[in-house]
Amino acid sequence: MIFVVLGTQKFQLNRLLKEVDDLIERGDITEEVMAQIGFSDYEPKNYKYYRFLDKDQFDNYIAGSTMVITHSGVGSILAALKVKKPVVIYPRLKKYHEHVDDHQLDIARAFEKKKYVICKHDDETLAQAMQRCDEYPFEEYVSNTNNIIGMIQDFLDKNTIHIS
Repeated sequence: MIFVVLGTQKFQLNRLLKEVDDLIERGDITEEVMAQIGFSDYEPKNYKYYRFLDKDQFDNYIAGSTMVITHSGVGSILAALKVKKPVVIYPRLKKYHEHVDDHQLDIARAFEKKKYVICKHDDETLAQAMQRCDEYPFEEYVSNTNNIIGMIQDFLDKNTIHIS
């Protein structure tokens, strides 16, 4: 199952939803597709969708997917990377009125530079970006959260003033 994730911000990403519909209609995607479409006003015709999911539902769809296609929301990207799913990022772009600026493209490029994900670029189709997953040398994402928490704890332990 391919899981399409658009997040919960009040921005649409209709262009991605339409492109997935077209790929299914042409037979380029034959696998089941499930989407979390958020505030997009386009409603998929050829696959199931929810506007929003709770955390358990979201985590279950991520875990059960063979690929995640997502907007450039860091939380969505990290959720997929933590369970080692191939990720195609489809960033919202200002020129299509999908966001106020192009920070999603900057985020996607930063993750792609580290070879954690594939970014769907404006000069390629979604199908082309998805095909790149087959032979892409994905690097494994390793969370640094525990290291950062440990450094903060060490700092606090060394700099705590004890009042007697």
